[in-house]
Order: sequence, then C-alpha cells, then structure tokens
Amino acid sequence: MKVPATKTQEEMSKEAKSSYFDLPALDVSVAFPQATPASIFPECTSDYYQLDDLLTSEERAVRLKVRECMEKEIAPIMTKYWEKAEFPFEVIPKLGALHISGGTIKGYGCPGLSVTGSAIALAEVARVDASCCTFILVHSSLAMLTIGLLGSEMQRKKYLPSLAELSSISCWGLTEPDYGSDASALRTTATKVEGGWILDGQKRWIGNSTFADVLVIFARNTATNQINGFIVQKDAPGLQCTKIENKIGLRMVQNGDILLKKVFVPDEDRLPGVNSFKDTSKVLAVSRVMVAWLPIGIAMGVYDMCHRYLKERKQFGAPLAAFQLNQQKLVQMLSNIQAMLLVGWRLCKLYESGKMTPGQASLGKSWNTLRARETVSLGRELLGGNGILADFLVAKAFCDLEPIYTFEGTYDINTLVTGREITGLPSFKPAPLRPKSRL
Repeated sequence: MKVPATKTQEEMSKEAKSSYFDLPALDVSVAFPQATPASIFPECTSDYYQLDDLLTSEERAVRLKVRECMEKEIAPIMTKYWEKAEFPFEVIPKLGALHISGGTIKGYGCPGLSVTGSAIALAEVARVDASCCTFILVHSSLAMLTIGLLGSEMQRKKYLPSLAELSSISCWGLTEPDYGSDASALRTTATKVEGGWILDGQKRWIGNSTFADVLVIFARNTATNQINGFIVQKDAPGLQCTKIENKIGLRMVQNGDILLKKVFVPDEDRLPGVNSFKDTSKVLAVSRVMVAWLPIGIAMGVYDMCHRYLKERKQFGAPLAAFQLNQQKLVQMLSNIQAMLLVGWRLCKLYESGKMTPGQASLGKSWNTLRARETVSLGRELLGGNGILADFLVAKAFCDLEPIYTFEGTYDINTLVTGREITGLPSFKPAPLRPKSRL
C-alpha cells in the first residue's frame, strides 16, 4: 500500500498564499459604503444657468431621451469594459434606438436634428461615457457626414440607412503615422485603373476601424496630386486593421492601424465631392462643433459625481461638502461648465445661421477642452483616493479627456487656426532658417 506523500510546510504556505491572492476584489459598494459609485449615475445638477430654456422642445426631448438611456443602460457596465479596453457591442442596438446617428443629415433614415440638438445628444452621451460618445462622433459626425455631404445620391441611398440604424458601423481614415496635425500632406495614394482605383498606404489612430463595415479613406490622387475620398468595404482584399494597444484614455474606443496594400475600390465608391483637402473642411466644420461639446459632457458628469460624493462622504464629523476649500473647487468647476455650455450653444447658433468661421470653431474646441481639463483635475482632487478609481467616474474621465484635448486638432493647432484668422498671419510652420553670414 502506497503511503501518500506528506505536504511540506513550504507547499502548504504556497497554497495558502495562492488562495489568498486569488480572492476576487470586494465590490466597491461593500469596500466603500459611504459613497455611491458611478454605476448608479448621479442626477444632473451641473446645468446651473438652465440651458434648457435656450433649447427647443425637440432638443429638450432628445436631451432627456439620451440621458435616460445612458444612465440606465451604459453607466452600470462602462467601468468593466473600460478596464478591459473592450467595446461594449451589446449596447449598439440601444444606441441605435436613440435615433441620433446621422445627426444633422436629413432623409435616408437619418434623424435630421438641428446642430444644437445633435451637439446636446453627444454631450449627454459623454456625460456618462466619453468612449461611447467618441464611437458615435466618428461614425456619425465624420464618416456618415462625409457620405451625406460629399457622396453621390447613389452612395447616400446605399450606405446611410443602415449606418443610421447602427446595423452597420463606419470609420473615418485621415490621420497617418507621419501626418497628424499636418494631415494635408498625407501619403496614402490612389491610382486610377480600369473600373476603379488602387489604394496603397497606412492610417493610424482610426476609431472604430477594427470592426467597421464601411471605411471612409482619404488618399492622394497620383494623377492630380489632390486628395480624394473613397468608401472601402471591410472585406476588401489587401485591407488590414489592427487594434492599437496600451492606451490610457478612451480605452473602450477601438483605435486601429490600417494597412492598405493594393486595395481595389470600384469607381462607384469614390466620393465625388472630395477633390482636394479643402473639401474635408465641409465635414470638419460640423464635427469640430460637435467635438467642442464632448468636454462639456465630460465636465458635467464629473461635477455631478463630485456634487453627490461630497454630500455623502464624511470626514471630521461632517460631509466633505461642508468644507470651504471643497465648496470653492466645486463652484469653480460649476463656473467653468456654465461658460463652456454658453460657448458651445453660441457656436451652434453661429453655424445654424451660416456665420460660423473656422477660427470660431477652433476656439470653441480648444477653449472648452482646456476648461474641462481644469474641471476634471479639480474633481480628481475632491475625491481623494477614490479620484484614481474608475468606479467613481472621475479617474476615467480624467484619462479620457486627454485624447479629446488632442484629437480633431490639438489645443495648439486649433489656437493657431484662430490666431491666423484674427491676425491674417499663418504661423503653423517655423520661419525658414537664414544661412549664416560669413562675416
């Protein structure tokens, strides 16, 4: 009879340590019962100057509809997906049911919202989750709008209805590894062949690209040296999309690298309205207005979270909201948000009246992201240790705001766009160096 081997003390110690470290983390509501996590989203207390009074009844209805969906459907799951850097595909039908994709486009199954209504809808999405908002922004205000404004009637009828329902997804490929702010110098090429075009090149940081059904790609026409636009199908031979890993912000957004190796695009999928880089400005003018509302939504969510947290959390026998320093920070956050809201609202009205200039759009985006940065930073301070946990929203928003500060034109580039407009002097490129004198 074989006697079982006796476990050594070292082996038993290893087993004990293993079982200890394998324990799941405590649910945050158990670990920290004194404050409510963001999975139960706070009520909106950040619209202090009552923006609703400036909205139409339709715009208010859109705002409430989106707010209810985001708080009920997205808030409970967003932290889990953000931590895993995965996109929550389960919410796409719920976002599609909101009928906000396509924004301002009229017809073809699109909602035909006012610019203000579309901006308000995006802000309400961003208030709960910036990644979901960026997903819709790329899909709706970039890719769909390009087809809507610069596509043919056949292309609009073919692509927009399913994109509006979110039964198919799109992305927008402009940025390249070597050309970000200097996007007009892009290198991806389009060569005319019989029946279509051959695309060769590379794109980077393209949101939604890893699962998009339709890719709007910009490339340089080798015959004219001008920028043209194309609609590429996800299964096109020679197309490869891979996910960019290790991001610290907008972690749910699936940004990708796109490789195009002799990708054939039929003539009917060339966008007839894109014949130079300037044509992209027709899309970017609208999308930059929309982007100016993302930091508004993020800042509102952070304020709402901090407002509730400070009233729930107690130290030294009193709620944190009772301390003067905390009240000062909270009021500074609220002040920033009111100013941001009014800038965003005025920007929408300028666009709707046909008066908005590129410099005004750039100022709205750059200034709002700067103020949101300050607001979110103050919120991180107010939550103390919980300010670095995604469970309480602020840490996640803190990280998510960084890429928004950069995309759709960095803060510096947008500032220079406004600077050029008000001075008449461009300053994007350094002055050429003069040769040194031999004297």
